[in-house]
Amino acid sequence: MFNRKVAFRALVMIVLVLVGSAVLVTLARAAEPVPWQIGMQPPATPVKDRLSAFHDELLVIIFLITLFVLGLLLYVIVRFRHDRHPVPTRTSHNTVIEMLWTVVPVLILVIIAIPSFKLMYYMDRAPNPDMTIKVTGHQWYWTYEYPDQAGLSFDSNLIPEADLKPGQKRLLDVDNPLVVPVDTVIRVYVTGTDVIHSWFIPSFGVQEYAIIGRLNESWMKVEHPGVYYGQCNQICGINHAFMPIKIEAVSKDDFQRWLGDAKKKFAHHEEGRDAVRVAASAATGSDRSQSAGN
Repeated sequence: MFNRKVAFRALVMIVLVLVGSAVLVTLARAAEPVPWQIGMQPPATPVKDRLSAFHDELLVIIFLITLFVLGLLLYVIVRFRHDRHPVPTRTSHNTVIEMLWTVVPVLILVIIAIPSFKLMYYMDRAPNPDMTIKVTGHQWYWTYEYPDQAGLSFDSNLIPEADLKPGQKRLLDVDNPLVVPVDTVIRVYVTGTDVIHSWFIPSFGVQEYAIIGRLNESWMKVEHPGVYYGQCNQICGINHAFMPIKIEAVSKDDFQRWLGDAKKKFAHHEEGRDAVRVAASAATGSDRSQSAGN
């Protein structure tokens, strides 16, 4: 016979699991990975706001589908158990049911596809950017460039565990973080110099591949000051796990002050890059001269 106590216990267990998951998701709201995290990091940009909203909508649809299927299973278990239905039916086809289980999933996919395409279009176009940042992936570090600021650029490397200071995070903190102003539409160009990397910041909803010879584009508008972390999530070699991304979002006034200091601090970086270019040009010219002489 159908045991009501067993069904009640199963229902209680399902409720406890759902409540526990909700609690863990609440505890996991941080702009960085945290232990036992289940939910996504809280959004810091309009793109991530829409991604999170779309994710929640899909959860509702999936939950309703799951409840419907569970209800069908329970109905079959109770209605057609052996003691109530000792002689099984021989029905092999039901035109109405077969049409429903074909048409209804298609309608559900259409309902999901419409907001999905709108979101993809929204993510793909930078609305009148106020500034541009160029990100270049290397094995195994990042180079950040501000084309609007006379080509200001610098490298961002992982801080080794032995050199970490109190409060710095293992495998996440870097020597030179990317600094951006809040409430500013920022166009991001992403490229690479060797293998494929991926510039991924969960709180921003930004993930772009860094591919040699190709310039990919994304955009972001950070809404809240703070420190945000990301990582390369494209397996790019032996030190793939050691090229994190750290972004500091500051007020517009603080960003202007940082620009003044950064241009002085990283002036040697541009001088070194110019020296490399001159040496490369000289070597190329020498090779051409030798070829002409031969």
